[in-house]
Amino acid sequence: MSRIKNAQIRYRVIDRCIGNKYAPYPTKENLRKACEEALYGSDLGEDICDSTIEKDMRSMRDEFDAPIKYSKIYKGYYYTDPAYSIDKIPLSEDDIEAIKFASSTLMQFRHVGLFKQFGFAIDKIFDRVHIASNPLEESVDNFVQFETVHESAGGNEMLPEFLKAIKEKTIVTFLYRSFSSDKGKDREVLPLLLKEYRNRWYLICFDLERQKVMTFGLDRIESLVLTEKNYYQPIDFNPDNFFKNSIGITANENEPDLVEFKIDKLGAKYLMTQPLHASQELVKEGNTRNTFTLKVIVSEELKMTFLSYGAQLEVIKPKSLRSEIKNRVQQMMSFYE
Repeated sequence: MSRIKNAQIRYRVIDRCIGNKYAPYPTKENLRKACEEALYGSDLGEDICDSTIEKDMRSMRDEFDAPIKYSKIYKGYYYTDPAYSIDKIPLSEDDIEAIKFASSTLMQFRHVGLFKQFGFAIDKIFDRVHIASNPLEESVDNFVQFETVHESAGGNEMLPEFLKAIKEKTIVTFLYRSFSSDKGKDREVLPLLLKEYRNRWYLICFDLERQKVMTFGLDRIESLVLTEKNYYQPIDFNPDNFFKNSIGITANENEPDLVEFKIDKLGAKYLMTQPLHASQELVKEGNTRNTFTLKVIVSEELKMTFLSYGAQLEVIKPKSLRSEIKNRVQQMMSFYE
């Protein structure tokens, strides 16, 4: 990658670090490590030196009017305008070329195991940046409409801190407010995995108090603190297996249930092209409806998925799930009486 493209990436890494309210006042060394990690996957100082970071910040001030200042009190850098972000600056031709180069590189690796789960996102990025000479050209939206991604629920700014804790096996503490209760609870956990589901990020971690693996939504986490304590005791956790029997974000140690349902021919066609789960099987074709089975954990996400099909779908087994869906349908009917 050219020096210009490297510099553009470093600018945005520096901008993200300085604007991170959960890790304010990053030092020059913090910025150097973040840039080297982003570009080379290492922070040993073999590729980027302090003088490079100094030149980058000077260029950001000159080229993008970045209000970067150094705090003698906190011994780190900050923006005098908290609302500033380089992301709000229009992209230059060099920026556009860098994005196109990066998207083309990603396309070459989209089938590699590490990137397979991001294949759909990579396709969308590639389509957007290559559909026109300038991917930000407004006229493109008059002819091509991409699926709208709503504003994130929040908590994304904590992803770098959690990722750092996962890599270094560092214990973190935070205040968690669940949807069911406004009262927060202090948690002390070892982060294990970050997972996105329906534009929300979740932390899967080992809760030290309850001694079990738990899931927390990042948008409900407050007062995050990365401690200096490490946790090296073995934990029975495998990311590939943890969600193996799940639809959505709910996972537990229970054995999966054999779920059977019938769906009309139109709905069946959709399910054949986009299965609900890897365990999905077509077990019977009828005149008007087809019968499918799943081997999954019965979760709220599964129930909501079934209900979203309305009168197209009928749950057969297990009886407890059928009864639950029936009760919810009856309650819905009562609203319209």
